[in-house]
Amino acid sequence: MADPVADFGRELLAYAVEGAGADSAADDAPLRHVADLPPRRAATRAWPCWADSDVVRAFLDRGVEAPWSHQLAAAQLARDGRHVVVSTGTASGKSLAYQLPILTAMVEDPRARALYLSPTKALGHDQLRAATSLTAAIPALAEVAPAAYDGDSPTEVRRFARERSRWIFSNPDMIHLSLLRNHAKWAVFLRHLRFVVVDECHYYRGVFGSNVAMVLRRLLRLCARYSPDGQMPTVVFASATTAEPAVTASELIGQTVVEVTEDGSPHGARTVALWEPPLIDTVVGENGAPVRRSAGAEAARVMADLMTEGARTLTFVRSRRGAELVALGARARLTDTAPHLVEQIASYRAGYLAEDRRELEAALGDGRLRGLASTNALELGVDIAGLDAVVLAGFPGTVASFWQQAGRAGRRGQGALVVLIARDDPLDTYLVHHPAALLDKPIERVVIDPTNPYVLGPQLLCAATELPLSDAEVRLWDAEEVAAALVDDGLLRRRSAGYFPSPGVDPHPAVDIRGGTGGQIAILEAGTGRMLGSAGAGQAPACVHPGAVYLHQGETYVVDSLDFEDGVAFVRAEDPGYTTFAREVTDISVTGPGRRSRHGDVTIGLVPVSVSNTVTGYLRRRINGEVIDFVELDMPIRTLDTMAVMCTITPEALQRNGIDVLRWPGALHAAEHAAIGLLPLVASCDRGDIGGVSTAVGPVDGLPSIFVYDGHPGGAGFAARGFDTITEWWGATASAIEACECPSGCPSCVQSPKCGNANDPLDKAGAVAVLRLVVDAVAAAPWIGSPS
Repeated sequence: MADPVADFGRELLAYAVEGAGADSAADDAPLRHVADLPPRRAATRAWPCWADSDVVRAFLDRGVEAPWSHQLAAAQLARDGRHVVVSTGTASGKSLAYQLPILTAMVEDPRARALYLSPTKALGHDQLRAATSLTAAIPALAEVAPAAYDGDSPTEVRRFARERSRWIFSNPDMIHLSLLRNHAKWAVFLRHLRFVVVDECHYYRGVFGSNVAMVLRRLLRLCARYSPDGQMPTVVFASATTAEPAVTASELIGQTVVEVTEDGSPHGARTVALWEPPLIDTVVGENGAPVRRSAGAEAARVMADLMTEGARTLTFVRSRRGAELVALGARARLTDTAPHLVEQIASYRAGYLAEDRRELEAALGDGRLRGLASTNALELGVDIAGLDAVVLAGFPGTVASFWQQAGRAGRRGQGALVVLIARDDPLDTYLVHHPAALLDKPIERVVIDPTNPYVLGPQLLCAATELPLSDAEVRLWDAEEVAAALVDDGLLRRRSAGYFPSPGVDPHPAVDIRGGTGGQIAILEAGTGRMLGSAGAGQAPACVHPGAVYLHQGETYVVDSLDFEDGVAFVRAEDPGYTTFAREVTDISVTGPGRRSRHGDVTIGLVPVSVSNTVTGYLRRRINGEVIDFVELDMPIRTLDTMAVMCTITPEALQRNGIDVLRWPGALHAAEHAAIGLLPLVASCDRGDIGGVSTAVGPVDGLPSIFVYDGHPGGAGFAARGFDTITEWWGATASAIEACECPSGCPSCVQSPKCGNANDPLDKAGAVAVLRLVVDAVAAAPWIGSPS
């Protein structure tokens, strides 16, 4: 018999064909693609002979009759002392892959320790509860005392964890700021540390990932220092499905890692629907561009209709305020269509108290709630079984996150429905029109760059402070130039035995491993002085400029002032009914040869650049996308030294391809905007991590040029990934523009919310011609010379 929930995808298609609503300007239905993913049967294996019988019994008592194939493969590698990454789908039981060897090792050796690291405290606490339950059921492990060691842990709990616990649950921030900084107090723990678990390792990307890579390398070198035989612990990584997980994990620790990717867990049939909101004929956007119905509004309607059909539904929204608006919108629709369900819908976000979040999770799991609108706070670490459908209001940024969110439904093996509703964004447009990029093998790869001198310098100083650096270690980390610069600055001292810190140096507190550079701007509530949050000094002009709308835990504030000298932005509570988008003017200069390759009339390069940027004002836009006005600002110029993908094209090539000289600025400008939007397809970055510049008279030989640069000092590796995959990246960019049905450009294809030139000029057709020209040139004439 067909699964009624899986069949609901077809019911949704029939519903969509009826039209997108009275305010739609589109004649076609918003549903772009429906895919039926077949169920998968479990591939189980026998418990390994080395597994302790009491450990196996503890799993059996929890309903685990036998490990799945990927669990056993990863556990066996870890048992053999091999660094391993298990990269499989959501709800595939990756935890057992490290729990089995850790628990068995702890039974065999009463001194053995383990360290678990996760990117979020909530996930760490969930895993701590599981470990506490397991160790309590194994007589020989009654004294393991699993413990949390994070920023929320009281002083006495931290002392207990350090002195008594054999299994600590923490995060990279605490390892950097506390454990490594005070490693002598952790000598016993480090001496007997057998396993390090790095959970959800695909989250460690960009500057954050680069810093975490150095934190892990510092941890391993101290373990080798304290170990009697110089041995390091075995590292077990758990990751969502990504491209080349072993390469990513290897980059994190600088050592070889084996990957396990063949998923042996079962899952029910899934129907995946890709939905593009229709254009609205009553609303006009910037420069007369058409406006689509918002992904949030569509998600609220789809969620309400799914609930009416009996589906228990979870909707993911990009912002906290958005989650609450979707819940309100769904309630409004249910008031008309199914009043008895109005009280069975709620919103969920990270700003809620922990007990409130647990109550919402339980209510959704047991059926008291039929619908929940959430931020990505529910993406990790929460096992909610029994959901029938997941709605995503916008692509979450990476394919890995898409499957993490989609995997919340159908977790008991039943059929499930997944609906992705595209936002006004080129990447969303591309994916709903090219489903293979989403549903087939992922092409994006987690990108880090531990050699970035802005990351490596402070990390090298921390490492030397913990334990003097040998010449071999400096060479291993490709850090000779950075170490020499630290010596020149008087922060390190060069001795025959290696590199030693200068007296009085304590670099740890100044290093923000989450990626902040240049200091932080404290965001304070005017009148009360209450600190709401902080922003990096580099990002502050664009997000907390005077007049900006700032969201904090679902509440809306308006920024009154921004003071860089005092490092403070003052805000007041107000919901003005609009959003703001900073406008920036950018200039760029190339500061070195980098890597360049010529392909006939086209040259592409990965080059160091200096970017000068000024926020000139901000656009005020109503929630429905309608532009209100533009407000000018007088802001200081910021300079960023970073890495960029560069593309230059000869004027002759542009003219041969039908782009006359008057169209060059608009064609290049539109291509640059769309390329920024599509880079996350191949590199695990957010649009806010990167920037771009295009010019008809560029800084290299005066040629027409496009630059896409990393928005972090020294680069974050995103531009490098784009350079290596430019034909794939720019080919997809051209396809995304062509797929958008707007006549001359809109936010779904070539308009950018950050454009300093108010999205003028833009030439949609010219952008496609430029992008195709470059892709064809690279394919036809690969690599004709590269300056050193």
